[in-house]
Amino acid sequence: MNASALQGRRVIVGVGGGIAAYKACELVRELGRAGAQVRVAMTEAAQQFVTPLTFQALSGHPVLTDYFDPSQEGNFGHLDLARWADLYVVAPATADLMARIRAGLGGDAVTTSLLAFRGPVLIAPAMNVAMWDNERTQENLAALRASPRFHFVGPGAGMLACGDVGAGRLADVGDIVAAAKGLFAPGPLAGRRVLLTAGPTREYLDPVRFISNPSTGKMGLAVAQAARSLGAHVTVVLGPVGTVERAGLDVVDVVGAEDMAREVLARVEDVDLFIASAAVSDWKPQTRAAHKVKKTEGPETLTLVRTPDVLAEASRRVAGRERRPALVGFAAETQRVVEYAREKLQRKGLDAIVANDVTAPGAGFGVDTNQVTVLTRDGGEHALSGTKREVARALLDLVRGYLPAQPQ
Repeated sequence: MNASALQGRRVIVGVGGGIAAYKACELVRELGRAGAQVRVAMTEAAQQFVTPLTFQALSGHPVLTDYFDPSQEGNFGHLDLARWADLYVVAPATADLMARIRAGLGGDAVTTSLLAFRGPVLIAPAMNVAMWDNERTQENLAALRASPRFHFVGPGAGMLACGDVGAGRLADVGDIVAAAKGLFAPGPLAGRRVLLTAGPTREYLDPVRFISNPSTGKMGLAVAQAARSLGAHVTVVLGPVGTVERAGLDVVDVVGAEDMAREVLARVEDVDLFIASAAVSDWKPQTRAAHKVKKTEGPETLTLVRTPDVLAEASRRVAGRERRPALVGFAAETQRVVEYAREKLQRKGLDAIVANDVTAPGAGFGVDTNQVTVLTRDGGEHALSGTKREVARALLDLVRGYLPAQPQ
């Protein structure tokens, strides 16, 4: 692996309160030399070993030490730090700090920012050998290892600062940097360009009323983040969903179906995979009033017209191309779910479609879990369930085989 694996990556170094904290200074410097952008958070105990000013000088950025400090929170607090980063490295991770991470506690700058962080975490333990061998520490280690988010490097063995001999030394800085690079090694979608739609659209009757649906964009954004974690360059054409995690994604904000169609058609010919997960409104008012429409006595009639079928238009746009992108649709249904989805798969010339019964408990709009059936053009039928992130990863594994060949 080379330094390019960390080039431009945004890395938090969370420094725990052990004698090995001084080695975190070299770690910050070496991560920067490898091309990473580095910011530092410190526990209160860590500040007893190394001053925040040292890390500020090495990283070129203020250090987060106190999430109760209004000046720190207002400038670059624990939530902003968590949203900013691609990777969180905890070094040194003391026995106490590992226990608090496992328990989900948030009493300092490191644990609070780590609680809010959604990406991969690399932990470099460092402690006395007796603490390392303690059964509670080993239980915490096993629990953290069981999560796919947490990765470990070290500890090394040898003479410890206290004079004891055994496991507990902080891993060599070079090994920590190499482990960080390994987390960004090219994934199976490296070099691929993925285009997604996500969220709802809004079709306005007047300045204050619109036709829409309950979509929150959670499923589409889960697929986007999963594709990014596999190495793809991801563009999301996103309907109005409010504040969502956008780190690492190219996001194009739109409101209506016509806006979404325009942005998709401008890009779909240049991608390897198009996933249409947005809940696009099928109709819009025939006219849009310039001012709020006032109520009148008696029945009122609203004339609706069809909006663009974003997925169908995209499919027609790329049909017959020598290097056609793989096309994946979503079918949000309330009855005859698989039947309707299979018809849509064939009619729109798709490679796969995700059939989603939005009335099923724990599935559909606004929840963090999903239960879907993925139908593929070769007749495959695959049931997926779990968190939306888990479903997203499984979906990408299924559709990777339909991607066009990489250019030579």
